[in-house]
Amino acid sequence: MDRNDVDWNGYWIATTTPFKKDGSLDETALRQGLRSYPEMGITGVLVNGTSGEWFSQTNSERRRVAEIAVKELRGNIPVVIGCTTYTAAHTGELAQHAKKIGADGVMSTPPPYCVPTPREITRYFQDLSEYVDTPIMVYNWARGTNVEIKYDTVVELSKIKNVVAIKDSTTDRDQMIKTLEHVSDKVRIFAPLISRLGLAVIRGIGGDGNIDGGPTAASFGSDFYESVWRGDDERAKAAADRYVTMMSKLINPDWSGVYGTAQAQYKACMNIMRQPGGYPRLPLLPIEDSTSLAALREILTSAGLLEPTARAQAV
Repeated sequence: MDRNDVDWNGYWIATTTPFKKDGSLDETALRQGLRSYPEMGITGVLVNGTSGEWFSQTNSERRRVAEIAVKELRGNIPVVIGCTTYTAAHTGELAQHAKKIGADGVMSTPPPYCVPTPREITRYFQDLSEYVDTPIMVYNWARGTNVEIKYDTVVELSKIKNVVAIKDSTTDRDQMIKTLEHVSDKVRIFAPLISRLGLAVIRGIGGDGNIDGGPTAASFGSDFYESVWRGDDERAKAAADRYVTMMSKLINPDWSGVYGTAQAQYKACMNIMRQPGGYPRLPLLPIEDSTSLAALREILTSAGLLEPTARAQAV
């Protein structure tokens, strides 16, 4: 199994998981959001990732969210289920459930907190591939795991039978390019590529897509990749410029949110745009101060994503 066994590319989002104010799962809002994504030009979803707050969900909740996502989107766009835990055995249990319900693949970071060595990272994914025979996306998320998957380790991971994709959320651009150079012919690579430099990298080296937290930038991201596929580089550059201008005001270079935790900020933007964002779950707190909300409204308005009437009414 390799990159040619999955049709994964373009602008994906890591879905948020909407909770109610009391912390309970808001299934109605979750379904509404999922149903809207294909219409936005989103070409795949990653469920129960960092943006989906997997870390504050019970196993039964994670399974329920996965079931809803597959039911709403299966056969429309690919659905990959985040299954990250601290051991391959536990991750494998969630991955087996994802396969059983018909997900298109599963995703995991290296085990968080324990800071595994490259050899241990490789063993973790080897073991995971034995637990479930389904496409695996490796998630390089140094901000959340405190370990960077270097390109030489990625080379070893690309040899594992089920590994077909890498979500490379590195902040090290040189490292990202090395990964692309060494394995883009073997696995799908999703990386921060929506920029003029990213366009040049795609044309010169490779790269399959982006996976962003939440749908806020979907109009720019989907336009970028559709333009890339059509060979319209001038339109791709214009979409990239709009994307970079907005995202640089929302996300810091280390992937943290400017006005709160990234998950809370994704949801605040969605709520302002009248999308079903809901609340984050403790320990994360919602963005509720008027100064931050006003700043977010202004950013969205400047980007052309908020109509004047919505701007006046949004709370």
